[in-house]
Amino acid sequence: MMRALLTSLMLLTLITTPALAEDTIKLGAMFDLSGRAAFIGTPTRLVAEMVVEKINAEGGINGRKIELIIADTNADPAKTVSIVKKFIHKDRVVAIIGPTMTDTGMAVKKVVDAGKTPIFMTVGGDPVIMGGKYGPYAWVFKSPQRSSTAVERLFVYLKEKGLTKIALLSAADGFGKDGVHWMAELAPKYGIEIIARESFGTRDTDMTAQLTNVKRGKPQALVAWTIGPAGSIIAKNTVQLGIDLPLFQCHGLPDPKYIELAGTASEGNRMPSTKLMVADQLPDSDPQKPVIREFITMYRDKGYDKQFPINTHSGYAWDAIMIVADAIRKAGTDQEALRQAIEDTTGYVGISGIYTITPEDHNGLGVDSMVMVQVKNGVFTMAE
Repeated sequence: MMRALLTSLMLLTLITTPALAEDTIKLGAMFDLSGRAAFIGTPTRLVAEMVVEKINAEGGINGRKIELIIADTNADPAKTVSIVKKFIHKDRVVAIIGPTMTDTGMAVKKVVDAGKTPIFMTVGGDPVIMGGKYGPYAWVFKSPQRSSTAVERLFVYLKEKGLTKIALLSAADGFGKDGVHWMAELAPKYGIEIIARESFGTRDTDMTAQLTNVKRGKPQALVAWTIGPAGSIIAKNTVQLGIDLPLFQCHGLPDPKYIELAGTASEGNRMPSTKLMVADQLPDSDPQKPVIREFITMYRDKGYDKQFPINTHSGYAWDAIMIVADAIRKAGTDQEALRQAIEDTTGYVGISGIYTITPEDHNGLGVDSMVMVQVKNGVFTMAE
């Protein structure tokens, strides 16, 4: 009798354990929730939760719900490595979303490659999806535009306006260095001359020395490449020094917070941006417009905009998770098949652009995915 009972229990276990294992699809999600980029990471987490809620409410992926396992990177590369190892070896996630910063993204490239786990990053810098000296990238994808794409969009605009002599101020972090690299490489192609360069620490609170130095070169325009409060400090210092030159920021700063911090010094500042920042000005023929409108409606219905107004970063987690979810629908959860399906993404209409990913380009967005915006009367509008 006891043997029969044990046999029955063993059979039941064999039948039910796979069903339990297949119950949810685990995605790891890591963002800077308490570090220096928490102002980006925290709302990115909210968007990640929002899009997963939407997918699950619509039936999940092939009948299975997504389970989001969230972690705080704290802007710490070593901590980020530990999180990724936990995601892969303990949580057994199918894929990973995040992190927030280029430096933390770079720290985990080799880890995800060794663990054969796709990661869709929400970082700005290009090195995360570059090979050679930057390390393997076969398992790494990213949703924000490449820095090189943003530089090209900026240079097209500068050339159109006849602003060919620029001074560059950049943050001394991975993101800033990436911007400097691409501006130096692409400037000759667009007839742009970088006549002065200065760098600064991401936590510096005054850039008057750097601005004074670049002013001596008599540039036609200033370009700043950084995220966070440093950009607004540059804007205010430029006004304080009476430097009457157009100021251009990078694609990481189209954010109402920038206007709030810089105040009136932000007026007239221009920068490359996703279309999200000027959704109401898009023509109805733009295929992204209905997608962006749906996102904005959901975001506002959640009340997130009261604390975290929509900015150019807002759609990155949405696009990353949507692309991964679509790949899982097509290929299942075998990680090599999933990686290949992500890499085969073609024509996905997202918040930040229309993605066509290839083996050579693990971002999939072109210059046409970006617009130039400017601050006018305290809000972002299409640049004139």
